[in-house]
Amino acid sequence: MTDSMKYEEAMHELERIVARMENDELDIDSLAEQLRRAQQLIKICKAKLTKADEEIKEILSGGEAKD
Repeated sequence: MTDSMKYEEAMHELERIVARMENDELDIDSLAEQLRRAQQLIKICKAKLTKADEEIKEILSGGEAKD
């Protein structure tokens, strides 16, 4: 997983993969590879959203956010 990838970058790549799937642009060999990549991107996005949520809750509770 690429921790340095920004949330927006991961979402854009994921959107491109979904669009290619919806437009039947992937052959069966590429489909499996792109599904694996999409799974990685979803994990990245979920981790970043979870971290942001925790930081927001910490800030709102009066504490300091952790780096």
